[in-house]
Amino acid sequence: MMFFASELQEAEKKMRNMAHMPVKGRIAQALISLQQQFGTKDGGIIGIELSRHDLASFAGSTYETVFRVINELVKEGIVSVNGKKILVINHDALTMLTLDTNLQLQKI
Repeated sequence: MMFFASELQEAEKKMRNMAHMPVKGRIAQALISLQQQFGTKDGGIIGIELSRHDLASFAGSTYETVFRVINELVKEGIVSVNGKKILVINHDALTMLTLDTNLQLQKI
């Protein structure tokens, strides 16, 4: 029964994020979630290869927006991308993108 409670909490959290988080925060949260679910390999590469379309679906965004945000994250030195492989370089900065958003949501 506790399994279903935790699954429900996770689903509610995801819906809240989809509704209120800016897209950069949603993509950061998606990358963190993928890292938690699939682990990392080879020094931080997320353990699943995703197309930008897959990541867009997971984050509730469009391909174009994900492409733009991923490029921003690369320029900021937060992630590195090689094809469908995503390496999280700065996990703390990625987490801050979601925390800043959560703080803004708490003020509402």
